Amino acid sequence: MTQTRKLTIPNRSGEALAALLDLPVDGAPTAFALLAHCFTCTKDYKGLYHLSRALTAEGIGVLRFDFAGLGESGGIFADTGLLSNVEDLIAAAEFLAGRFEAPKLLIGHSLGGQAVLMA
Repeated sequence: MTQTRKLTIPNRSGEALAALLDLPVDGAPTAFALLAHCFTCTKDYKGLYHLSRALTAEGIGVLRFDFAGLGESGGIFADTGLLSNVEDLIAAAEFLAGRFEAPKLLIGHSLGGQAVLMA
C-alpha cells in the first residue's frame, strides 16, 4: 500500500511544478527516490506509477513531478528543453532535501534519463 500526497514545487523560473509524493504506509521511508518522466509524458505515466508502487513496497519514498509546461505544472512547453528539465530536477531534489531528505536514487525514463544524468 502507498499513501500519496499532492505537492507543488517552485522551480527557478517561478513556475509551479505539480508533484506527487508516494510514501509507504507501514512506516517512515528508508530512503527517497526522484523519478523523471519522458519527453511528453507526465508524473502519471503508467510505468512511473508502477515503479513508484514497487519502490514504496520496499520502504522507499518516491517523488514524481511534471516538468514545466507538461501535465499539471505551470509554464509553456515550447519554452522548455533539456536544460530547463535539469533545473526542474534540481529544484525537486532541493525541495525533497529541505522537507524530508535528499534523494538517494534518481531514475529517469527516456529524456528524463538524460536529464537525471546531467543533474
